[in-house]
Amino acid sequence: MGRVRQTFIKRAAEQLLQRYSDLFSTDFDQNRRTLEKLVNIPSKPLKNKVAGYITALVKQKSRGG
Repeated sequence: MGRVRQTFIKRAAEQLLQRYSDLFSTDFDQNRRTLEKLVNIPSKPLKNKVAGYITALVKQKSRGG
C-alpha cells in the first residue's frame, strides 16, 4: 500500500507537472532543484513532499500506469 498524501500536495504537484512536464524526471534531487527554481515554497519538508510526489507520478507514468 502506498502513502497517503494531503490533497494540497497532490494538487500542487499535478498542476506543476501539467505546466512543466518536460522539466521533471524520475530523479528526486533534480526535481527538488527544479521546484526551487519554479516556485517559492518556504518550508523544506513541504518542498520535499511535493518533489517526492512529482517523482512518483513521473515514475508511474513511465511504467505505463
